[in-house]
Amino acid sequence: MKKYILTLPLIALIPKVASAHCPLCTVGAGALAVLAASLGISSVIVGLCIGAFALALGLWISKIVQKQYIPFQKHILTLILFLGTVVPILPLVQDYGPLYIPFIGEYGTTYTINLYLLGVIMGACIMYISPLLSKALTNIRGKQIPFQGILITGLLLIVAALIIQLTS
Repeated sequence: MKKYILTLPLIALIPKVASAHCPLCTVGAGALAVLAASLGISSVIVGLCIGAFALALGLWISKIVQKQYIPFQKHILTLILFLGTVVPILPLVQDYGPLYIPFIGEYGTTYTINLYLLGVIMGACIMYISPLLSKALTNIRGKQIPFQGILITGLLLIVAALIIQLTS
């Protein structure tokens, strides 16, 4: 018994790093998405942030499994984690808007699109191209700026969110 009492403070002082994707994270992101939408932030921006977060999480966790058990394992894991974050939030942020495409039909065509999903796709695209832009900037400059990848991703997401919020 004394052995356990002595090791308990050590466990509290030296915590183990948790690497998990849990439903609680998705619920927390969903609650923040609903709060942001209720405060007047566009659903596209909410989707932008959730899409970037979901893809980053999927890419990060898919690299943890070192051994390949099935073909395209990293891509499948990334997709499952991406959808596991995006889809549960979908019923919470129901916002639709028009998408007018002028070159289809005689007078153009208007489609109804889910603004949250539009933002998710945009956020995922920004998260996907950020490392490529970071690598290109490193090749141009010959060296990296500290926290360059995070700065580029954050800057692109902020600029996109400002453009969307100010134009809608």
